[in-house]
Amino acid sequence: MDMTQLVERQKRFFSTGATRNVENRKKALNTLLQGLERREEELLAALKADLGKGAFEGYMSEVGMVRAEARHALKHVAKWSRPKRVKGPLSQFPSRGEILREPYGTALIIAPWNYPVQLNLVPLISALAAGCTAVVKPSAYAPATSHALAQLLGECFPPEYVAVVEGGRAENTALLEQPFDRIFFTGSPAVGRTVMAAAAKHLTPVTLELGGKSPVILLSDADVALAAHRLAWGKFLNAGQTCVAPDHVWVPSRLRDAFVEAIQGEIAKLYGPDPLHSGDLGCIINEKHFQRLLKLLPSGRTVCGGTWEEESRKIAPTVLVDVTEEDPVMGEEIFGPILPVLTYDNLDELLAHLAQKPHPLALYVFTRSSEGAQKVLTAFPFGGGCVNDAVVHLTCPDLPFGGVGESGMGRCHGRYGFDTFTHEKGILWRGKMEVALRYPPHKGKSLSMLKKFM
Repeated sequence: MDMTQLVERQKRFFSTGATRNVENRKKALNTLLQGLERREEELLAALKADLGKGAFEGYMSEVGMVRAEARHALKHVAKWSRPKRVKGPLSQFPSRGEILREPYGTALIIAPWNYPVQLNLVPLISALAAGCTAVVKPSAYAPATSHALAQLLGECFPPEYVAVVEGGRAENTALLEQPFDRIFFTGSPAVGRTVMAAAAKHLTPVTLELGGKSPVILLSDADVALAAHRLAWGKFLNAGQTCVAPDHVWVPSRLRDAFVEAIQGEIAKLYGPDPLHSGDLGCIINEKHFQRLLKLLPSGRTVCGGTWEEESRKIAPTVLVDVTEEDPVMGEEIFGPILPVLTYDNLDELLAHLAQKPHPLALYVFTRSSEGAQKVLTAFPFGGGCVNDAVVHLTCPDLPFGGVGESGMGRCHGRYGFDTFTHEKGILWRGKMEVALRYPPHKGKSLSMLKKFM
């Protein structure tokens, strides 16, 4: 595929204005929703082939979330798109300000393999709602889903409106050489730097949804049973291959054994006595990542799991204790079904310590105290999170989702995703009447009078 011609075709189509009309945006969103309904079984089968996701998990964490996002955009896009009036300054009396919202143009969406339906289509929904054309680049690591998305979007839209480019690194490189008007990238910080450097050549604005080691903190008053119940789900969802997965847990020393016992019981409830053969436990995406995770298992002491099956690329949900921050498992984002449990004795010291770390994409705190939660939530920057739960903050379309610092820049979901693909154009409307103070010559004019206006 000639990337230059593809982008030029999309830019020409955008210049016709066909995507700007709000009714046409709604039509595009409805078209996508109808396509999702028709091809739901194919998408779920592709997720099973690529990641071992059962139909329930595939719908809950991917297809269903995309449908909810599209319905939310349909409901609100007309309101989001309206001009907004603001007051003009006294110095320009009489005047009024107006903010016009217009689409950036042609967008590039590069998505990863771990949630290949959701992370391709949620940003696309925002781009369509904003009135952009888009090139979607799924990950080659999830080939079945990549092909299913190409079929879905090819059926719903002409390529000058929405196009899917399949392939790997060569295709990514070729796309990043093009002068897109907006780039939305989800992936690792290392690749995010490459994307940002490429975008700089064209001064293209970028949104980077990255990752990091997202911590969990149990306070001394935490409901241990509740924490174990919800963390067992949030951590091992998609076999731990979730950008906002709880990476590790900090527990007061006196609560460690109770928490470990509780989460072992929850893992057994979720995945049975033989998790490696559970239909609800996904597989690791490929051999490279499988071998990387096996090298992290010797960290600390294993109290649960620690077994694997090479043929299916499955690793049993694993809990580690006696882990130090010098162990390999604490040296990188885990992105797999391995949960280190660390202990602390002084919350203030722990928060000061975590404040020195790269800003994580998510943080989760378990406590019965709103004051304790606020103390943790305001201790250092992070992308977003939950109090007394994990992962599910990204299901709320009225909350911004994104990172800060090493974990990314920019926001998505709902109105925030619409804003990402929208340029706000500020306009000041003036009448004939004016204050003449601004015009030279200024000799003889009172500076004190000017100061009353400014």
